[in-house]
Amino acid sequence: MSSPHPGEEHRPSGPPAEHTQPVPPGPYVPYESYEQPAQPYGVTPDPYQGTSHQVTPYPGTAYPSATYPQQGPPSSRRRGPGWVGAGAMTVAAALLAGGIGGAGGALLAGDDGGGPTIVQRDGDRTQRPDGSIAAIAADAVPSVVTVRVRSNGGGGTGSGWVYDDRGHIVTNDHVVDAAGDSGTVSIEMTDGTRLDAEVIGRDSSYDLAVLKVDSDELQPLSIGASDDVVVGDEVVAVGSPLGLGSTVTAGIVSALERPVTAGEAGDESFISAIQTDAAINPGNSGGPLLNGDGDVIGVNSAIAQVPGQGQASGSIGVGFAIPSDVVVRTVDQLISTGKAIHPMIGVSLDRRWSGEGAKVLKDSDVPSGDAVVPGGPADSAGIEPGDLITEMDGRRITDLDQLITRIRAKAVGDKVTLKVLRGGKEQELTMTLEAAKEG
Repeated sequence: MSSPHPGEEHRPSGPPAEHTQPVPPGPYVPYESYEQPAQPYGVTPDPYQGTSHQVTPYPGTAYPSATYPQQGPPSSRRRGPGWVGAGAMTVAAALLAGGIGGAGGALLAGDDGGGPTIVQRDGDRTQRPDGSIAAIAADAVPSVVTVRVRSNGGGGTGSGWVYDDRGHIVTNDHVVDAAGDSGTVSIEMTDGTRLDAEVIGRDSSYDLAVLKVDSDELQPLSIGASDDVVVGDEVVAVGSPLGLGSTVTAGIVSALERPVTAGEAGDESFISAIQTDAAINPGNSGGPLLNGDGDVIGVNSAIAQVPGQGQASGSIGVGFAIPSDVVVRTVDQLISTGKAIHPMIGVSLDRRWSGEGAKVLKDSDVPSGDAVVPGGPADSAGIEPGDLITEMDGRRITDLDQLITRIRAKAVGDKVTLKVLRGGKEQELTMTLEAAKEG
């Protein structure tokens, strides 16, 4: 889900045409309810290759209009302590330094008693306190790689990170998708070392892919629980924006569970995303989003685009990451079997519905005649055609995209509680999610 790089073609960003066709059973529905697109930003043009790979922007979340902040009046210049004050401070500092010896560092002053005071650190001058952005970056950067893609149509770069000590690298599906069937994928370490990579698993529904490289010198990142993340948490993003490897940016968690759906109909990605204002640009896709302990709590995957802007912009402070709980579950499946399973409830939803909630179609609106899949989770739970789903696990549902992304954030076998409105009366139903039948 990466913003196309300069030189790439773009689809029109106007409002999508209204669909009148029913949505297929389960969560496999085209995303069209948001007014503005979120852009995939994982592939950056490769300056060492002639023609860059064409990346089609994915549709995604609405983006609120932004304005430049007004500048306030210039601040007044702060006055120094004056010659008398400076002299007094120098004498006091000299006495203190003489009393404690060299334990705290050297103190240098001008011969005239009014020069600057210079303090030198003992030990490692680059050492920073645990939990600082600098300390987090120092630990994480060596485990973040640049993903290089080559294909007949050109090439591009994205980001990735070391998942385990067996040579597995996590990135976005749309990053490696640029290679096609005949292209090649490699990674570049922070020291410039390049390694050929094999794509061992891809999943477009969660926009995740796993690479495998032959190396026993990779240091995996620790992974945190995205379920523990709260709005306002400080975060650090690491990746290769615009092909600039080992780039570190910082910000906060701006929001949680943002429904982001991207891709073509039938091949969409459904993400209940972590929103961050850490600077994200083309090429950051696939890189980690880290918490204050340096643990991965998300994979950077999408960026919002300014409404009406034909050319994808750089960072506008609205980026989206796949939560780490979903990442771990999906990546483990990709490593084990090469594919991932997706939970479903087995209903056809009405995209024409403009009210709040997710409305189940009537049987007459579905070609198969079954708006609720017989024997599926929804059918077993008691959901009927025409029901309006208003809550899931005690939290309101604003539209069908929110319902789909919340379902996709769950695991197969999880139990969920839905509140439905039927004939003017509310009912609470419990269902067990099942694996979607692919293909």
